[in-house]
Amino acid sequence: MKTPPSTPRTFDAVVVGGGHNGLVAAAYLARAGRSVLVLERLDHTGGAAVSTRPFAGVDARLSRYSYLVSLLPRKIVRDLGLDFRVRARTVSSYTPVERGGRPTGLLVGGGERRTRESFARLTGSEREYTAWQRFYAMTGQVAQRVFPTLTEPLPTREELRCRVDDEAAWRALFEEPVGVAIEEHFADDLVRGVALTDALIGTFADAHDPSLIQNRCFLYHVIGGGTGAWDVPVGGMGALTDALADAARGAGAVLATGHEAVRIDADGRTAEVTYRTADGEGVAAARHVLVNASPRELAALTGQAPPPPAEGAQLKVNMLLNRLPRLRDPDADPREAFAGTFHIAEGYGQLAAAYARAAAGELPDAPPSEIYCHSLTDPTILAPDLAARGMHTLTLFGLHTPARLFARDNDAVREELLKSTLAQLDAHLAEPLADCLATDADGRPCIEARSPLDLERDLRLPGGNIFHRELSWPHAQDGTGHWGVETGQSNVLLCGAGAVRGGGVSGVPGHNAAMAVLDGTGA
Repeated sequence: MKTPPSTPRTFDAVVVGGGHNGLVAAAYLARAGRSVLVLERLDHTGGAAVSTRPFAGVDARLSRYSYLVSLLPRKIVRDLGLDFRVRARTVSSYTPVERGGRPTGLLVGGGERRTRESFARLTGSEREYTAWQRFYAMTGQVAQRVFPTLTEPLPTREELRCRVDDEAAWRALFEEPVGVAIEEHFADDLVRGVALTDALIGTFADAHDPSLIQNRCFLYHVIGGGTGAWDVPVGGMGALTDALADAARGAGAVLATGHEAVRIDADGRTAEVTYRTADGEGVAAARHVLVNASPRELAALTGQAPPPPAEGAQLKVNMLLNRLPRLRDPDADPREAFAGTFHIAEGYGQLAAAYARAAAGELPDAPPSEIYCHSLTDPTILAPDLAARGMHTLTLFGLHTPARLFARDNDAVREELLKSTLAQLDAHLAEPLADCLATDADGRPCIEARSPLDLERDLRLPGGNIFHRELSWPHAQDGTGHWGVETGQSNVLLCGAGAVRGGGVSGVPGHNAAMAVLDGTGA
């Protein structure tokens, strides 16, 4: 990576943080002819959207933190000429359950006929499948109308409501707790739970939380690409950020790793960013500063009062297997079940019980989680010899595990939670998962877990919150500005996940901050 020249230099823009949003902003600005410096404290760019080889001596390149793509507009890929592709998963989800004393499950995907038959086999009628079609036709229509607005100037609430042009859908998603709509549409507990999970990814909330934080989470999980589909990044998530870094660098941006921004001084017209390296401190002057960090980090850098603390609520587990485990459900093929989202302990009642338990300060008795296998859709992340031997990755994302639960002893609580989470999975397997785990060069099982506190330590995510703070509505509110990236200083912009319309691997805040600079609304 390049480093800033030793002599002082003024840049048109300094981007603080080399995660995917910062790289998007840098690439847009550099392609527009602006001089750009990116300051990244780590020894690599990419932030949470990276691919790594976490297991010693094993050539498997996993998406260590972020792992699926939905919210990245094709517009950004085209505009920046990115060499980046995604692949659709053949199955949307599989949810195992025991009914009537026998193992069965719900398969969504693999064709309309198979999905319809799976609903009928689980529930005994066509009713739930018909309701499923009606519910997701509604969210699909909203997705088609809302997603394109993410890279446009921020609409008002009334403008977005008119864009949606469906009062029932607006009420269900924007005004009433999403649990109301789910309960109105579905009668089966398992079907209700599968629908609700999109409202709980990294979000600690009940289906009927009056704050509607769960609705905001749900909305962002069903509008991506105008379809709500979640796709697999070919080559792992690092392929995206590598392509973005190449695009920014190729357009002339300077990417400086090992450079930690420690202070921003701005007067609305000019700015200086003080940074620290292994060799000491330096200062970069700029017309604009774009901060690809959390709102709390922005406040610390500018000496402002910090916003309310954020809290993450997830367990992230990466695994490498010698083979996929067999399932107790005789009708389920592991290659299909694990290709989509494999829901564990995510019935509607189970999710409510897990939330209540965690809200009371205890780990859930039956921790809910979901798993998918990247290598079934994209085997390129495995060395050819590993793929030839039938090895596979598994990614697990646990819900309802707020950071507060780990405060007493992060390591001990993480291990306890991992054990109980895997026990929930084992209940649906015909063989223990432990028997399928690969081992690394030192003979250790290929499994790693990360709690919210680990993410706070490693990535500086406040409270381990993967969205940097509570997700926002994708429309203007008091003080949100023209693009949703504005701050108290007119030439300091927030281009990270904590911006309005931020969250997920989207590049949207980076795009919007760059547009604010280029159209002059960002001072």
